[in-house]
Amino acid sequence: MSEITLVEAINLALAYEMRIDPNVVILGEDVAKNGGVFRATVGLLDQFGPDRVRDTPLAESMIAGLAVGMAIEGLKPVAEFQFMGFIYPAMDQIINHASRIRNRTRGRMSCPVVFRTPTGCGIHAPEHHSESTEALFAHIPGLRVVIPSSPARAYGLLLAAIRDPDPVIFLEPTRLYRWAKQEVENNGKALPLDVCFTLRSGDDVTLVTWGAMIKETISVTDKLAKEGISAEVIDVATIKPLDMETILASVEKTGRCIIIHEAARTCGVGAEISAQIAERALLSLKAPVQRITGYDTIVPYGRLEKYYLPNEDQIIEAVHQVMEYA
Repeated sequence: MSEITLVEAINLALAYEMRIDPNVVILGEDVAKNGGVFRATVGLLDQFGPDRVRDTPLAESMIAGLAVGMAIEGLKPVAEFQFMGFIYPAMDQIINHASRIRNRTRGRMSCPVVFRTPTGCGIHAPEHHSESTEALFAHIPGLRVVIPSSPARAYGLLLAAIRDPDPVIFLEPTRLYRWAKQEVENNGKALPLDVCFTLRSGDDVTLVTWGAMIKETISVTDKLAKEGISAEVIDVATIKPLDMETILASVEKTGRCIIIHEAARTCGVGAEISAQIAERALLSLKAPVQRITGYDTIVPYGRLEKYYLPNEDQIIEAVHQVMEYA
């Protein structure tokens, strides 16, 4: 067991699954010779050869279409898009084909493909490199949407995604790629999909988040503890389908909930979580559900990113507001 970063955990999981399953193949822009723009696939070409680790042209629709065809014919492709902002040309193949194969064939065929891409801002990248549009894919029946927030969860969830018989959108928070190291045992043990992870237990307020915003949320929890406020932190991890049972159980315990995400506010996943809390746990609430989110704007260029991203002060202020309710 060694301490590794999130991006190294991605590489570790890919290598493990390729060793045990010869049907797993990797394709995408610069994933082979250069090892990926963030080095997530570095060394895999040397280990598994060009038949299983393939560079593609700069054509996202083609990458997705190839991956769908490979999956239907029995392979398990892991297709990488360099940034989430590049995935839009591939949405035709993902939405019209990958997500519908099982339904279209009445269960006779499935599409075991993983679409990987970095997501989120915070690295001073140019336009199209900082998108957080997970809600677009969460809206589509037939797709799973997974966002890990630590090296251990990245390793276990990616293994589970590759082994899943249906398509998975696997979003890797760019800001967390090398943020922290964690001990990860390369034992091939997958983590469960479709469940939330409770990272901190608390009694006063539930903080629901995912992806890179875990960083600020955990930091806030430590500061709130010094004020005598006990916050429970839930990492949603699988955006679709949502594990609302874990979230509802926490809200019923604390009576207060704040949802934090960096994606734009309108029609974000936070709105869905808030709506379900209102429908199913309204009488448990001691205060209105709050959302701390990005803005309904294009993600700005690097020098303005800090004004777009939710920050610790905003989360703390929201906690103080909900704590004022009886």
